[in-house]
Amino acid sequence: MIKFDLEVDASGLQCPLPLLRLKKAIMEIDSGAVVKVIATDPAAHLDFGVYIDQAGHIPLKIIKDVDKQVFFIQKK
Repeated sequence: MIKFDLEVDASGLQCPLPLLRLKKAIMEIDSGAVVKVIATDPAAHLDFGVYIDQAGHIPLKIIKDVDKQVFFIQKK
């Protein structure tokens, strides 16, 4: 498992709330730190992908289960 500095549980939230929670978490951590986000919105990976790419953060791992997705993102 990947070591992380902050966990955000966005379970049960629909777009754009998981993305807003991710953005808030990224602002709270230092450069190089890792945030873990749990989301049940099936489209979260699309929103996260665009944001991560535009902001330059590093997607370390994405785990897709039937009912949730878990993202590990390192702040640039």
